[in-house]
Formats: sequence, structure tokens, C-alpha cells
Amino acid sequence: MNKRTIHKISGFSYIIPICICFGVLVGIGSFTFYYARGYSYLTDNPNACANCHVMKEFLDSWQKSSHHTIAVCNDCHTGHTLFTKYYVKGLNGYHHSVAFTLGNFHEPIRIKEFNRKVAENNCRYCHQDIVQNIDANVAHREPLQCLNCHYNVGHFNY
Repeated sequence: MNKRTIHKISGFSYIIPICICFGVLVGIGSFTFYYARGYSYLTDNPNACANCHVMKEFLDSWQKSSHHTIAVCNDCHTGHTLFTKYYVKGLNGYHHSVAFTLGNFHEPIRIKEFNRKVAENNCRYCHQDIVQNIDANVAHREPLQCLNCHYNVGHFNY
């Protein structure tokens, strides 16, 4: 055997373990995605949000809220463009999976500042005519936060 043949054989021997590792990772990832009903998070179905037991109360309270006939979870909790919607979903999905896997979350769960801003922006997006009139009032030195007064509009009990 010459050096070129030995190099090809040893180079080929690396491909098999890499392919096996890749296959195992894809298999585990696919199983986890299926088992955790990951596909449901790609939809606008509010029941997807209740896949986690900690969200069941929020789904129930949304069904009693004034917005349940006109808005679903994604309307308030994600952006309105395709990119921002799936960016927020992906970011939250990552943080939720880490928190729920490690058990590192507050119960009942609480909205974080980033998601509060997303919800606030969505209030302003859907109700822009009203909000512009309120913000234009000179008595307000800075824009009011919709959720300070209307905290239970999307979730009746919260």
C-alpha cells in the first residue's frame, strides 16, 4: 500500500462514526420533537400553549377573557411578521425547554420583560388609533403602558 491508499482508508474511517453520531442526534431530536408535540408550536392553535401543565390555567383564563373571540396566543405574544413571530417562538421555546427540563421556573409562571414588551407592542399595534390619542395627550410625559391598567384583558384572572 502506498501513502495515498492509507490516507484514503483512514479518512474514510472518520466518516462512519460521524454519520452514526449525526444519525443518533437527528433520531433523538426527531423523537423529542414528536414526543413534546413540537409541531403544534408551529400553528396558531391556543391549545398548543397548554402542552405544558403550567400553561393550562392561562389557557382557561384566556377563554374567559374579552379577547378570546378575536385573538389567539400568537396575536399577543409573538410578532406580526413571519420573522418576528418565529423568532419570538424560537427564543421562548428554547428558554421554556431549558427551564422546564431543569425545573428552574417560578410557579405560577410570570411574564418576563422581553415578552411584556412584545405584548405591549401588540396592544399598540391592534389599538393604534386609541393609543395615539392617549399618547398625544400632553399630560402624559411618556407613553403609558397598556398592561399597567389592562393587565387582565388577555387573561381574565391574571
